[in-house]
Amino acid sequence: MITLYDYELSGNCYKIRLFLDILGQPYEKRPVEFFPSLEHKSEAMLALNPLGQLPFLDDDGYLIRDAQAILTYLATRYAPGSHWYPVQDARRLGEVCQWLAFANELTATSSAARLQQVFGFDIDADKARRGAYQLFRILDEHLWLSECNEGGWVCSGAQPTIADIACFPYVILAPEGGLSLTDFPALRRWTDRVKRIPGFTVMSGVFPASPSRSAVPTEHGAILM
Repeated sequence: MITLYDYELSGNCYKIRLFLDILGQPYEKRPVEFFPSLEHKSEAMLALNPLGQLPFLDDDGYLIRDAQAILTYLATRYAPGSHWYPVQDARRLGEVCQWLAFANELTATSSAARLQQVFGFDIDADKARRGAYQLFRILDEHLWLSECNEGGWVCSGAQPTIADIACFPYVILAPEGGLSLTDFPALRRWTDRVKRIPGFTVMSGVFPASPSRSAVPTEHGAILM
């Protein structure tokens, strides 16, 4: 049985819960109080993960840490040969790895701003927000091009990959760190697509997709969705 060492309000923990739910893979949660007690830094937790970070996962005695590494492991172990981690396509696999690294940058910026604003951590939130906005601009432009030429996902092709799951939490939770997505329309459309993946589940601060609306022609011939 998979055991996920989890903090409910962590975006990195959420991405693992989300992917397990999408896969329909049973697992148990072992709650770890990240705040205020910093249980993840306790002696017992450090014995399991010496980096003192969440999440980490125990799969029948196999311990693995780092959210992006866990996503890679789960996709390879429980969805082999699937679109989630396209090992047979070298270019798409390279893209996945590239955007998993990008997800780590989102953690260092958007998540950092949220840690300061929500939990009061001693972090330069203004610097974190500047970094996050730079990343949002990159991802928004990339997603707009993907909408024009591909399926509108982070990586090329018509189906999502674990890169979408990895990047999603600290984009959708950005307002909790004082960040606005108003100027990033492609980014907002992408978050809605992620929410419509079968098996999608929510966390505190993340809401289900709004009901689909039919296309309505305007008097000028444009289409409103």
